[in-house]
Amino acid sequence: MTNKMTKNNYLILTIITILSLSLLPLKTGAAAEFNPNRIIEDSVLLNTKSMTLQEIQNFLASRNSFLANYTTEAAYGETKGAAQIIYDAANNNYDCDGVTLSDKPTEAERKLKCKNITTINPQFLIMLLQKEQSLIQNPSPTQKALDEAMGYGCPTGGYCNPYWKGFGKQVNSAALQFLAYMENHSRYNFKVGGTYIAKDKFSMLKPVATAINDGTYNSIVTSSTFTSVTIENQATAALYTYTPHVYNGNYNVHRLMNLYFPDSGSQITTPTTPIITFRRSFPNGSILKTANKPEVWLIESGKKRHFANWASFISRFRPEQIVIASDEEINYYPQGAQIKFANYALVQTPNEKIYLLVGQEKRPFDSLTVYKNIGFNPEELERATEEELAGFKIGKAITATSTYITGALLEDSKSGEIFYVENGIKYPVDKVLIGTKYLDKTITKKTTKELAGFTLGDPILLDNGSLVMTSNYPQIYLISDGKKRPFATNAVFKSLGYDEKNVIITSSQFLYNYPMGEAIN
Repeated sequence: MTNKMTKNNYLILTIITILSLSLLPLKTGAAAEFNPNRIIEDSVLLNTKSMTLQEIQNFLASRNSFLANYTTEAAYGETKGAAQIIYDAANNNYDCDGVTLSDKPTEAERKLKCKNITTINPQFLIMLLQKEQSLIQNPSPTQKALDEAMGYGCPTGGYCNPYWKGFGKQVNSAALQFLAYMENHSRYNFKVGGTYIAKDKFSMLKPVATAINDGTYNSIVTSSTFTSVTIENQATAALYTYTPHVYNGNYNVHRLMNLYFPDSGSQITTPTTPIITFRRSFPNGSILKTANKPEVWLIESGKKRHFANWASFISRFRPEQIVIASDEEINYYPQGAQIKFANYALVQTPNEKIYLLVGQEKRPFDSLTVYKNIGFNPEELERATEEELAGFKIGKAITATSTYITGALLEDSKSGEIFYVENGIKYPVDKVLIGTKYLDKTITKKTTKELAGFTLGDPILLDNGSLVMTSNYPQIYLISDGKKRPFATNAVFKSLGYDEKNVIITSSQFLYNYPMGEAIN
């Protein structure tokens, strides 16, 4: 949502990821059509009697939802199950306008002093829990996802107000907020009959007057992907007030209501509206494979590069970095050069040149004699064509005096500093890398004097595709093209198939080594 009480979670694909880790087939017929001008009927949004308490519990159980057995503090301090919290938010809520309450009013006090009211459809609240934080189908949601269940009090790009923290408060507040949208619509920016514009279907909708005032109108209306919405009913106005995006949020309202509650009457049909199929776009550095095929791919420079064998993959990345994607998502990327050789592979070209492949470099040996004198066996050499090595840059030559050709971890016995030493250069290593990038490397102690003989290089950093965050700040980043790219929301993180257990915790100082990249939406 983008107003001060709401949050836009950019959930284009949350349901798709949670259900099948690939794209869901779209339904056929009227229910599959999406009308951005009229997303849901007013009567559906306000139908508080759509489900009994038992039906809510049965629905959660039928989906094997974490919430089926989740008990927590409700909006006013009592401990209740998730189904009861949802039911009460819809059917047993309170209007306390003009009533004097204590500093921390209990539910009993509200029941005594306030007017009992109904708010909105419990089916809609269930849908919103999935749309905002994937809480219906995620088998093990984080505490943060539960605490920010509806995105309430979490402005886009800002911090969530701790006052609204907690599953009970989130569900109850969202229910009251939508009721306010329906009853006091003159207070809000999105209105029935109004026309709103965006540069493309994934950008934020703006009133035309706002776009003119802020100078974006011309760039919007001249865009080849320009889109507009003319709101036809109050429920649709409420949805855009909560999340002012067509496809980065409100398309999922339509999809989820039709998926979960096909008989709710929420299907609005518009025969001329095209059916949109969604595809996740993965950042550079992502490691992808399908659920039913062995091939593993690296997304690099907007292309997919196939690992020819397990050695070429495991010498560079960790298995837990793999994200499951659909055939369609992988096939979208143009084919890049195959990754045939393992890191630190020894290769020889038809013209008898010998190289050590390190990262993106091919380091030539001065001669076969140097190669043998260092201790390598000619039988270790793999044959490689010039074309297969074309993507590697020429690195520093390996001579008879080169040391630690394949790299070594050395620790200053006095200061405790750790360096990765390779080819005469010592690179500082943060301790977080010992348990990740250099998990299988042995550390050898050396004196300060011995280490002084090596040239000091830049600090070693995490590889592309790594997930990282600091211990004192909840933002998760993906290392991509040498930059730290923040995930716009936790829902985006989940929708792309990432797992929080693979996030590396490091210091703020170490993270400063990376320039900030564009947010991942």
